[in-house]
Amino acid sequence: MKPFLDENFQLQTKTAQLLYHEHAKKMPVIDYHCHLDPKRIDEDYQFRNITDLWLEGDHYKWRLMRANGIDEKYITGNASDWEKFEKWAETVPFTMRNPMYHWVHLELQRIFGIYTLLKPETAREIFDNVNDQITKRRLSTRKLLQDFNVEVVCTTDDPCDSLIHHKNLKKSDLSTKILPTWRPDKSMGVESTERFGEYIQKLTVACGFDIRNFNDYRDAIKNRHDFFASTGCKLSDHGIEEFYAEECDDKEAADIFNKVYNEKKDLTQKEIQKFKSKMLFENAVMNYEKGWTQQFHFGAIRNNNTKMFQKIGADTGYDSINDLSGLASSMACFFDRLNKENKLTKTIVYNLNPRDNYLVATMIANFQDGSTPGKMQFGSGWWFLDQKYGMEDQMNILSTQGLLSRFVGMLTDSRSFMSFPRHEYFRRILCNLIGNDVENGLLPASEIDTLGQFVEDISYCNAKNYFNF
Repeated sequence: MKPFLDENFQLQTKTAQLLYHEHAKKMPVIDYHCHLDPKRIDEDYQFRNITDLWLEGDHYKWRLMRANGIDEKYITGNASDWEKFEKWAETVPFTMRNPMYHWVHLELQRIFGIYTLLKPETAREIFDNVNDQITKRRLSTRKLLQDFNVEVVCTTDDPCDSLIHHKNLKKSDLSTKILPTWRPDKSMGVESTERFGEYIQKLTVACGFDIRNFNDYRDAIKNRHDFFASTGCKLSDHGIEEFYAEECDDKEAADIFNKVYNEKKDLTQKEIQKFKSKMLFENAVMNYEKGWTQQFHFGAIRNNNTKMFQKIGADTGYDSINDLSGLASSMACFFDRLNKENKLTKTIVYNLNPRDNYLVATMIANFQDGSTPGKMQFGSGWWFLDQKYGMEDQMNILSTQGLLSRFVGMLTDSRSFMSFPRHEYFRRILCNLIGNDVENGLLPASEIDTLGQFVEDISYCNAKNYFNF
């Protein structure tokens, strides 16, 4: 019987152990997509306790606590920090076979040297131990970045953001490079007339000129895109429900903009699709012209619990996987249109529904053009899929339909500064996949040096080269 979470956790063979300990383990971390708060990094925020560090904003944990019958008071409510931690510790034993059980104990080990299992009987001891370490070590955002050898972090930023914290960080002595990522979702949000109008007012302030029509609006988006580039941005990210690929010329877009913004009338579903198609394409062209990498996250259905959305807002654990129709044709149309105009930049596609894995893997292969190794990327397991089985499935399908060796690897997609061990988790799974193939005669043991380089590339080098960091 293997011990739980020992040094060879997830590594089932001698070859897997060699690949991890001699190759993957030593590589720095590039976290090219996350939701960390740049303000906290700029101010080097020191966490007050483990609840502040571990439970605030973590809707992965919140969903499990609700499933365990924990009252909302102890999740997002006004309970004390100890009470919230106590209720989380009460939940943890019930998370066995959920990836959270691994992540929780991996984080306790790597960050605090705690090998005791978290459960009600150990909760107070662990709470006091960790809080004492947080105080004595002055555990802060920058300290965690340095402890995990994080070389680059790309945050997620709205076009209206001032990026003041990124500017400050460029002048700081922090060894980790903190870069913004262009996330224009709200600027395309014409499905809500009221929210779109409010957003345009913010965009007016950010760009410094009046927005009265579609041309002004497009100029404002371009203005902010240029500003992001001047601050070091190298990536965009688009959180889309689906790939928008309707035909929409400038006149149609102008009429739609006038209707929703100036006339303050609600749009039809067809008009919404057309406007989003127009602006997604315009953003993709700007991404190409800057030489950025663009990312597309699609397939979520969000804020399904109306009652809780109205009570505590978005990103609180009430999103799930969507099932999209017409996905292949719209994705093909979108990329083909860019490709015909020679405006298709480096692209990463992340799907949330695992049924679409083969669809995405085969679709991106249509638009590889020989200009860049792995120009079109099938993104790592995302959100509900960033766990052992989701990661293995994504890598197995990428292996059968493309080149795993050119894969840019893992990211945290997290709001938590404790999430960096997920890179280790991914690397162990990667090494185990390859190691098992060698041991089973599916890959040649004579090429172990080449396979070791593949592991280093997927863990770090490919991302460094692909994003031009």
